[in-house]
Amino acid sequence: MRLAGPKVWGMPADPDAAIRVLREAVELGVDFIDTADCYGPGVSEHLIARALHPYPPDLIVATKAGFVRPSPDRWTRDARPDHIRLACEHSLRRLRMETLPLYQLHCEDPAVPLEESLGAMVDLWSAGKVRRIGVSNLDADQLRRARRVAPVASVQNRYNLADRASDEILATCEREGMVFIPWSPLGLGTLTAANPVLDAVAGGHGATPAQVALAWLLGRSPAVLVIPGTTRLDHLRENVAAAGLQLGPDDMAELERLRG
Repeated sequence: MRLAGPKVWGMPADPDAAIRVLREAVELGVDFIDTADCYGPGVSEHLIARALHPYPPDLIVATKAGFVRPSPDRWTRDARPDHIRLACEHSLRRLRMETLPLYQLHCEDPAVPLEESLGAMVDLWSAGKVRRIGVSNLDADQLRRARRVAPVASVQNRYNLADRASDEILATCEREGMVFIPWSPLGLGTLTAANPVLDAVAGGHGATPAQVALAWLLGRSPAVLVIPGTTRLDHLRENVAAAGLQLGPDDMAELERLRG
């Protein structure tokens, strides 16, 4: 999402810097990149292909459909089946793929039954244009409905140390063998601001608060797949290093104080 320009619109000021971030991420061992057709719109997918195609065999590039961008300040839901099918073709073209490894419904469209939106994704799956289907921004009841229609492989909801509204969804993912992808893992920056609890745990490990917040997510459940975004190489390296941070029971108990 952050690879695009201001307000997630247009090309970034320095496209080559974005490409360097993508390439170094893969060099550091990152094997999952999450994007969406509305980031730019189309810009992030274009940059990913420019940086990484032909893709390493173990790299999964996941994209989404369900939002359209009439202008930089507008995010409009559109999950009509015809739009989902057309968006898939556009994403395949921009990403230079024959099959999308993971195609996610970005949101439910109030004007369209959820089952119809996912039915279009199932059709794409049956046609070999999508390998796996994911959903995003759904509550527990919506997820149950989705799973009656589609073989849901992943759920992407907002979730972090301070926002546990999707605890039930996470538990379902862990129990049912689905991947849980928490967006806003750093609380849109709020978890990296001055925070005595995070600062104390981070200081005990010689780490940064952001690394602790990411390590907490990784320790929260084996179903969790973190997707911190960045435009900077130093932040990328810091984020990747968080995977090596082991938080103990006392750390986890202390961090419970941040529950929203």
